[in-house]
Amino acid sequence: MEPMEPMERARAPREDGGAEELLGELEGLVKDVVRASSWWERRGVDCAILALSLLAVPAGFLCLRSENVLVFAIGIAILGVCHYTLTVKGSHLATHGALTESKFWNNILTLFFVEVCTAFPAEYAKYGHVKMHHGYTNVVGLGDSSTWKLPCLNRYIYMFLAPFLIPIVTPLVALERLRKVELRSAVQTLGLISLGLCSHYWLLLGVSGFKSPSSALACMLLTRSLLAHPYLHVNIFQHIGLPMFSPDKKPRRIHIMSLGVLNLPRLPVLDWAFGHSLISCHVEHHLFPTLSDNMCLKVKPVVSKFLHEKQLPYNEDSYLARFWLFLDRYEEFMVQAPPIMELVGLQ
Repeated sequence: MEPMEPMERARAPREDGGAEELLGELEGLVKDVVRASSWWERRGVDCAILALSLLAVPAGFLCLRSENVLVFAIGIAILGVCHYTLTVKGSHLATHGALTESKFWNNILTLFFVEVCTAFPAEYAKYGHVKMHHGYTNVVGLGDSSTWKLPCLNRYIYMFLAPFLIPIVTPLVALERLRKVELRSAVQTLGLISLGLCSHYWLLLGVSGFKSPSSALACMLLTRSLLAHPYLHVNIFQHIGLPMFSPDKKPRRIHIMSLGVLNLPRLPVLDWAFGHSLISCHVEHHLFPTLSDNMCLKVKPVVSKFLHEKQLPYNEDSYLARFWLFLDRYEEFMVQAPPIMELVGLQ
């Protein structure tokens, strides 16, 4: 979808019937699919993927003991993919409460995936992602994905080099956030973050047999940045460059999600490590954020068919197409202020 000109006014994709009625009708169809699904489909598949990733971690550390280059590379790949599966897929599902119905266990899982594995404060992750990004999707100044913009960097540094800094920047940002919370909470979060980072470092020295601190730290950086490029790219591809709305004139939720969210095609490694809700089912995820990745994939045909039948947008594009688009129009998308779209009659 081509970005709109600033303050462009457009006719509503569908003004009759009412946006709330449309959303209610779609919710009814999706609830029917969820009710007809087993626990394995609703939560089990994604829990199994996360459990398998945890179980594969020891194999990755043991592979790093080998002097064989191929086996060593396999170890790096295992640890890198497992790291992103736990930190991206696990953290994302946990913050949305999609792994379990138990509030207690969901809090435990959130602390584990977000603070121990990702090295970021769980409360800030929930606030930034669930409350702001999902609550104000593509609303300028609130949930417009502007936190991913770094206007001081040119397109090549941002798209190719900046992702390598994500493992370093994440704990530094966490420390800055902790300055603003009460002491008890800050100490707890700092302890869990330290546990995750120190455990990774110690396992490389004690299990993988690294001889020097510098080599262990270099390996940590390598495994934690293995999928950093697609992680950064996916976060900008699926919202930036699509219609943005002003806080006082935003349309109804179903129109925001159909206009301002984009699905990428299925990509096996990213489907596993990031989850369907962040790759091929992002529209479905924004409409129904508490569904697991597997359930987002299951309701995808229902959502797609419904939006097409109601003549609402259903944005899809390939990874490479978005990549070249952002590389070509980087200044417009990532530096300049985003254009604002108005849908007449829907504010």
